[in-house]
Amino acid sequence: MDLAEIWRVMRRRWYVLLPGLLLTAALVAGVYLLVPAEYTSQSTVTLLNSKKATVAFDGNPFLSTQSSLTGMADGLARNLNSDASRAELKAQGVTGTYEAKIADNAQGPFMWLSATGTEPAAVLRSDQLLTAYAEKRLKEFQAQQSVAPDAMIRMATIVPPQKPEPQTKTRIQYLVMAGVLGFVLSLVATFFVEARRRGPGKPGRHRPAAPEPAPEGAGAAGSEASEPGAAGSGAAASVPQEPALPGAAHRTGGSP
Repeated sequence: MDLAEIWRVMRRRWYVLLPGLLLTAALVAGVYLLVPAEYTSQSTVTLLNSKKATVAFDGNPFLSTQSSLTGMADGLARNLNSDASRAELKAQGVTGTYEAKIADNAQGPFMWLSATGTEPAAVLRSDQLLTAYAEKRLKEFQAQQSVAPDAMIRMATIVPPQKPEPQTKTRIQYLVMAGVLGFVLSLVATFFVEARRRGPGKPGRHRPAAPEPAPEGAGAAGSEASEPGAAGSGAAASVPQEPALPGAAHRTGGSP
């Protein structure tokens, strides 16, 4: 079946295809309304050496870096993603979802703290609460180990919580899936009706019916006319007879 045949079937069964396309449009509109756009806000923080460790660098924490800070950032991110931290953050007013992880391609103890939701104002507020909670948890870790205040690792905010940006990728994927599914089902219904209406053994409008076979006795006369015997009998009938001899009839008519 080529494209021309598909188009002919769609045009012939438009009364099936049209309602299917209308239902597809309604389905896409429903998905658009039921799947709201999501917004994401993100902040970037880094861990710094303690005041005691930066004395040799005139108190500049950015000149004193250690590999242990990256390990501490990984441990802090895991704690922020735990169920206990999620429950505490929810009690503080964090809505939607959030994530804490080491920044991609980071060259040091940098962390990304992001919050996601459907209301921009709530998303920004959640990211701010998450950033403050991360610094609080870092201090609690060290206080539990009785670390002196001057020897505690510190946290600095490199990028504060940003204005929430819409994330439309997931929404567009759902819309495309709904549109393709509805269109395919409409085509299936159209060709199903075409097959039922045509039925088995019924030729389509584009395909002529097979010619009927000739009667059985139609070729008998022609075959007889072409037999060699028929031609021979005709030739024999046309041969002239020899003339009778003189006096034969007188001898035959009576006796002397």
